[in-house]
This record gives sequence, structure tokens and C-alpha cells, in this order.
Amino acid sequence: MGPGQPPPAGPGNARADAGFADRIKAFVALTKPRIIELLLITTIPVMFLAEQGVPNLWLVLATCVGGYLSAGGANALNMYLDRDIDALMSRTENRPLVTGMVTPVECLVFGVSLAIVSTLWFGLLVNWLSAGLALAALLFYVVGYTMILKRRTSQNIVWGGIAGCMPVLIGWSSVTNSLSWAAVVLFLVIFFWTPPHYWPLSMRVREDYARVGVPMLPVIANNTVVARQIVIYSWVMVLVSLALVPLGHVGWFYATTAVLAGAWWLWEAHALRARARAGATGAKLKEMRLFHWSITYVSILFLAVAIDPFLR
Repeated sequence: MGPGQPPPAGPGNARADAGFADRIKAFVALTKPRIIELLLITTIPVMFLAEQGVPNLWLVLATCVGGYLSAGGANALNMYLDRDIDALMSRTENRPLVTGMVTPVECLVFGVSLAIVSTLWFGLLVNWLSAGLALAALLFYVVGYTMILKRRTSQNIVWGGIAGCMPVLIGWSSVTNSLSWAAVVLFLVIFFWTPPHYWPLSMRVREDYARVGVPMLPVIANNTVVARQIVIYSWVMVLVSLALVPLGHVGWFYATTAVLAGAWWLWEAHALRARARAGATGAKLKEMRLFHWSITYVSILFLAVAIDPFLR
């Protein structure tokens, strides 16, 4: 052990220097709170749309808590399964299992416990349709994406992203105890949003993924090919977002927002492709511009989903 380095974790034990507060922070980190924030951004506005007004606030709270517990359980199990590659990637080297703040057994028990508690929470306090959808999302993320797709195919984030689309359906079903075409359209918006949202980040950290043998698209294809795929998915996403208008669930405010935000997205996507085709690399590629805008885009679009019912 070098000077200034923390005492290592023993076999099956957490780090010897871990205090109670540090351990609590580590378990919270297992749930990946920043990712869950994004999931809630798509859940709550859909509840307003389903209600065509303000939904029951207790129901909103119960749905958000259940969603956090379910997604948190999925993320903890993802870290348990990916702890080998997390230790080798610079962007994940500080995760709790890598640093020894949490042991693998603790992480596994924590993740499974959250999965059970979240399913019962949804079933008993929201409805069993939402409970089934949340459990399906968790299982798809853990088994479908993490265990099967992630290390085997460059389409991992495309199909694995289905798990991230489920909060839209959960938000709708929590209010109506049913599903509708409006919910399906918004599900598809997130489905087609996920690849062009994540591929720019993958372009930035492609060396990390290459080092651990995870075949993200930017690892196996050059920047021009990746940028072209980003443009294709972007166009489909924007067109799908506009399909919500003829269904009659939204009005002029959502339509205007979707057109303007979508146009800006397409501008950024085509600009990234132009830079890639010109041979830009490193900082000149500016791939993270689209990544950061993608988060802003989905926030704006779903905020419009929530506001639109009050302007019709």
C-alpha cells in the first residue's frame, strides 16, 4: 500500500477506513441518482398528460419513489455484474465496488432487495400494471442489456435502451391503470432518442470501451459511420415526437415546442456529421455538444408534455 492510499478492502469486507456517512453515500451511488433524475423527467410529465391536468400528488410521489427504488435496484445489479470492467475504465474507476466501499455481496443483496421492495411498493400503492412494467424494465436492463447485449453487439444501447423507455409507460399506467397510443408514441421517442444521446458520449470514451472489449458502435465503426447513424435516429425521433399531435392528446404548445426543439437537435446532429466527414478528431469533433443538448432536449420536450394540457 503506497503513501496516502486508503487501506484495501479485505476478502468480502468493505474498506477498513470507511465511515458510516461514506458507506451511506456509497450505497446511494450504487443507484446512479443522476441517471434516475433523467428517468423521472420522463415519468412525471406523462402523468400530467394522462390526467389532462394535475394528477393526484400522492400518486406522483408514490410513483417517483417506486421508480427510484426500481431503477436504483437495476443500477446496483448492473454495477455488480460490470464490476470487472468498471475497474478498468477511467470513467467508472471510482464506483463503490471498485473502490471497495461496498462489497460485491452487499451490492447484490442491496440490488435484489430494492427490486423486491419496489415491485411491492408499486403493486400496493400504485397499481399492479405499473408494478409489472417496473419489474420488466429492471429485468430487461439487468438481463437483456447488461448480461446479454452489452458485451456482445454494437446494437447494445439500441435494444438495451428499452429499459429506459419504460418510465413513460409507468407514468401513464400509474394514472390510468392502462396504456394508450399516446404512451406508446412517447415510449418510441425515448427509444429513438437513446442511441443518438449515448453514442456521442461513447465517441468521447471509446478507448475505455475498447480496452474492456465492449463493442459500442464508436469502437467498431469510424466517426463518419457513427455520425450518420446518429443523424438517422435523430430524424426518426423528431418525426415520432410529432406523431403525438394527430392523436389528439396534445395541442399547439407541444407541437410548436417539438418542432423547434427537434429542429435544433437536427442542426446539431448534422453539424456533428459534417465535422466527422471533414476528419475532425479530439476536441474539434465537439461530440459532447450533442450529448449535452440531448439532455436539454428531452427535458424541454417532456416539460411541454406536462404544460400542454393547461393551454388547450
